[in-house]
Amino acid sequence: MIGLGTIINTAGIVLGGVIGHFCGKLLKERHQETLTMACGISVLFIGIAGAMEGMLKIEDGALGSSRSMLVVICLALGGLAGEIINIENAFERFGEWLKIKTGNAKDKNFVNGFVTASLTVCIGAMAIVGAIQDGIMGDWTILATKAILDLIIIIVMTCSLGKGCVFSAIPVFVFEGSITLLSTLLKPIMTDLAMSYLSVIGSILIFCVGLNLVWGKRVRVANLLPSVVFAVIAAFLPISF
Repeated sequence: MIGLGTIINTAGIVLGGVIGHFCGKLLKERHQETLTMACGISVLFIGIAGAMEGMLKIEDGALGSSRSMLVVICLALGGLAGEIINIENAFERFGEWLKIKTGNAKDKNFVNGFVTASLTVCIGAMAIVGAIQDGIMGDWTILATKAILDLIIIIVMTCSLGKGCVFSAIPVFVFEGSITLLSTLLKPIMTDLAMSYLSVIGSILIFCVGLNLVWGKRVRVANLLPSVVFAVIAAFLPISF
């Protein structure tokens, strides 16, 4: 069944949010603060691992780095485009609308939980590759694996950041569902090199999400999202990064 992967991933996030919501009620404030810190540190290292996998290489028995210029150019151009469009503000306005429509107007952490969780589970190569495979071959295994990872992440995030995290299922459903529907058009674009570049930039954005969790909101991560588009474009330029 085409689209089953998106449904499984969305259901995993919802389930994680429900479990996290009831578990969070049993925790004291200091427990929630520690969970937030633990979640942030985990997300930091997930981002670091993904970025280093794409940037580090072994040549002649020595460890070296590459794609530094790719990172600088994509983040600079993507950040500029994102600030012009002001994607972060759109995320927050949608979160405020959801907060009111779902009867959570008094929940001060709702928008922060929604935005942080949405960025964490939406960014990354697994979502794109999994959705394309689901749309073209009906293979939903990658998205099913992602659903398990997202379930665990959302449980922890909901315990510490509140019920706003469960609504990250909405952007995930829209994002992965759209890619699944457009998979035949996107497959020729998402070459191995394009996916490699996207994975590096996406991992750095995930690192920024973790940074915000640990040290407070310091980076407008949503405004950096166009960086992944520039990463894909870079894969088709006649220069090496």
